[in-house]
Amino acid sequence: MRKLFSTAVVVCGLFVLSAFNDDPKSPEALRYVNYSIFGKDYAKTPIYDSQLKGHVYYIVSGHGGPDPGAMFNKDGNWLCEDEYAYDVSLRMARNLITHGAKVYMVTRDENDGIRDEEYLSPDKDETVWGGSGMPLNQRARLHQRSEAINKLYHENKAKGYEVQRTIITHVDSRYEDHKIDVFFYYNPKSTSGQSLANTMYTTIKSEYDEHQKGRGYTGVVKSRDLWMLRETIPTSVYIELGNISNSFDQRRLLIPNNRQAIANWLADGIIKES
Repeated sequence: MRKLFSTAVVVCGLFVLSAFNDDPKSPEALRYVNYSIFGKDYAKTPIYDSQLKGHVYYIVSGHGGPDPGAMFNKDGNWLCEDEYAYDVSLRMARNLITHGAKVYMVTRDENDGIRDEEYLSPDKDETVWGGSGMPLNQRARLHQRSEAINKLYHENKAKGYEVQRTIITHVDSRYEDHKIDVFFYYNPKSTSGQSLANTMYTTIKSEYDEHQKGRGYTGVVKSRDLWMLRETIPTSVYIELGNISNSFDQRRLLIPNNRQAIANWLADGIIKES
């Protein structure tokens, strides 16, 4: 029987659990880092490899605070864009960390974490990195987010980080009968943004083609002159996860395993671009 050794240390305010044995492929040999932002059930985050070591990602889920974004009442439950975009974003962020990335949740809710319920209760206590509350004015909120990202970008660049990217997630709202697939926007002046968006798109498409043969995939990649694409320095991709008003798209958002699958596929696309 292999002897297992465990240690626990505090690094940069994070409780880091490390376990070692003589088989590097054993699950017990993984290192774990505790990130409370993911919630009690997901805080313990394994580090599988260093594939994204030296990469920085700024994850921004749309709306939040005084603005829930797109809304739809389903069976007496309010579905709010900011809650579902945030849950997918947390799951994607955790995936990136497992491959060694440095990740910032720019839009934050310190007491939600990753949730495995279908109906995610809305609240208004989201903040922006650094602890600032969100203003009611939309332009002020966007400026607050881009400013936070750009400040972090310069700090990380000074530390030698060359690969820095911003991933923005939203949920659309259209007519109830309008089904849409996940689609991607990039800054029309950014070739790196276009490349990343295309890689994420092809990854999602290939996963749907494999797991739901014959369904067809109608997601698109387009350039758009949006504030968060234009005003943030790192390469940026803006993602719409579905139509919150459509019953078909709601399954992508409501079912926790579907949210996890989308997060996995988005992270896989990012990793392929690394």
